[in-house]
Amino acid sequence: MKALFYSLLFGMSLILNGIVNAQQENPRFKTKTLIVFFDGLRPDYITEAQMPNLFAFKKTAAWGKHHHSVFPTVTRVNSASYATGSYPGTHGLLGNAIYIPEVAANKSIGTTYGDLNKIPAATSGPLLTAKSLGEVLADAGQKMMVFSSGTTGQAFLQNHTVNGAIVNPDLILPEAFKKQVLDEIGLVSQGTDEEHGRHKWITDALLKYGLTKNGPLVSAIWFSDPDGAAHEHGIGSEQAVEAIKYVDGQFGRIIEALQAKGADERYNVIISTDHGFVTHTGKQGLTDFLIKEGFKKDKESDDVVVAEGAIYVKNHDEKVIANIVSALHKQEWVGAVFTKGAKKGDVQGQVKGTLSFDLIHYDHPKRSGDILLAPNWNDAKNDKGYAGTDYSGGVAGHGGSSPYEINIALLANGPDFQQGVTTELPTSNVDIVPTILNIYNLPKPVAMDGRAVAELLKKSPKQNSTSKKQLIKTEAKYSWGSYQLSAEMSVLGAYRYFNYAKTERTPAR
Repeated sequence: MKALFYSLLFGMSLILNGIVNAQQENPRFKTKTLIVFFDGLRPDYITEAQMPNLFAFKKTAAWGKHHHSVFPTVTRVNSASYATGSYPGTHGLLGNAIYIPEVAANKSIGTTYGDLNKIPAATSGPLLTAKSLGEVLADAGQKMMVFSSGTTGQAFLQNHTVNGAIVNPDLILPEAFKKQVLDEIGLVSQGTDEEHGRHKWITDALLKYGLTKNGPLVSAIWFSDPDGAAHEHGIGSEQAVEAIKYVDGQFGRIIEALQAKGADERYNVIISTDHGFVTHTGKQGLTDFLIKEGFKKDKESDDVVVAEGAIYVKNHDEKVIANIVSALHKQEWVGAVFTKGAKKGDVQGQVKGTLSFDLIHYDHPKRSGDILLAPNWNDAKNDKGYAGTDYSGGVAGHGGSSPYEINIALLANGPDFQQGVTTELPTSNVDIVPTILNIYNLPKPVAMDGRAVAELLKKSPKQNSTSKKQLIKTEAKYSWGSYQLSAEMSVLGAYRYFNYAKTERTPAR
């Protein structure tokens, strides 16, 4: 009897292996895809002097010239947005810091791997409320591998069901894969060039495990620079330029390895970033302001909870929400202010002088707060000639609603893309996964927000679509003057892209 059992088990394994092999040999999966993210890459960084490899790639690549970061323009929002092909209002990951009251009732939590792992257990629900690329690939019997030199949370969010693997200097999943990676790739080099060592280490791992003949259908590599160096030292600083050149060198290694492969190993390469960058000149903290104005008792109180630019008011008290908005409108450091709409689909927020969460794809049914604000910004240049400045604290960063943070680059090259074409039609990080699904003729989940960027693909018929720009305005008048807010949107059929939001204040006469 036992012999029969093992015989049946062995037979089943052969059948399953046959299915997997058949799927791998399916002609639609013959070409693989590599996604490359350079964290914090402004389009004006891509010069021949700073990034010769990416500059050369761009010359023959398909190019989305009107590409968008997802707002709020922070890393974890965009890693979840690209991975799910959906906006925060759909996938539910709303910032680098988030408020999940079941995890912590009186404060926001971070988004490291450890923090994120607390959410499903505490809420008895999923981490992300949208289906990811990894999950769609799993349904098709295919794998995805993620290689990241950044945070564990950013790495995890790209493939949170771990269909395949995640390789990060601080997180290797599945756990059973960890020993093999450390034995074969070794530890990250330490010392003054530790960040550079992380970039080289993940590139080594990608070349070893991702870009191999029997490797995953989709690989993704995410370089955490130039973001890290620009945060610490500023845009255009010697350290930031050095970091840009280094990650470009690692990208050069990848392209060289791909070019060395035979005709039976072909890859599409899709390149984007999570956000742009601006110089910071601000001093004011939002939590301190709310305490000073009497809206929040202290930093540990649960009457008002702050998660980056999101404000959660206890019991959604409408009077308190309106009073906080009025106080924010007066502050020069405050830019765009958003609230929930009175009903779904409204572009105006329920509080006068605000625009709605729906407009910016932020209105999650369970997780979004009561107010969302972005820092005010202007076009001022820093000492290195880079335009874009806002009133956030620190040296330089992102997260706001300026075009310098939202406007990013999309480049793609490979067997499925038209060479050297450009499109002025709006695209976004949420469009990357729908495009990949289109390439492989895989079903797009019904709730997925993004679109396939068909105008850059070879197999698509000639695209005659046109987009238009809309300017949505609102205003609130006070005894001190008026607060005016406008948001520019690019609209392509049913798809709406957030270009920027701009604030003006007019003193009373």
